[in-house]
Amino acid sequence: MSAIVIISENRKARHDYTVVETYEAGLVLTGSEVKSLRDKQCQLKDSYVSFVKDEAFLQNAHISEYRASSYNNHAPERLRKLLMHKHELEKIYAALREKGLTCVPLKIYFKDGRAKIEIALVKGKKAHDKREAIKKRDASMELRQTKQRYR
Repeated sequence: MSAIVIISENRKARHDYTVVETYEAGLVLTGSEVKSLRDKQCQLKDSYVSFVKDEAFLQNAHISEYRASSYNNHAPERLRKLLMHKHELEKIYAALREKGLTCVPLKIYFKDGRAKIEIALVKGKKAHDKREAIKKRDASMELRQTKQRYR
């Protein structure tokens, strides 16, 4: 059984996009980045996945500098390579080119002591879709509250 410790979630992605398919990827990190992640000093708000040649990279993910680290600290928003199987990378890259989808990170976590990231192929929501999702969420929350009151 694997122990999963969630570091950061990108809630804005689920609000702005409709998730089509999700993948798990490893990350190439430096020592100070791992220590910052263990302190939960990470933000995925405006980050996305880009491709250079046949490799995937995480862009604009902010992992804060580790304060106790010395001169060999990392740059907070540097490119970070994603580790995935070649057939998964090809599938994602084909979907990005043909279907007009975007690839964004949903959450970053530790699984069995290794940093992992959950990325997703997503399709953008229109403003009316966002309003619809908010109405559904509010209605379900109100229903739960009334159930709790009458118990």
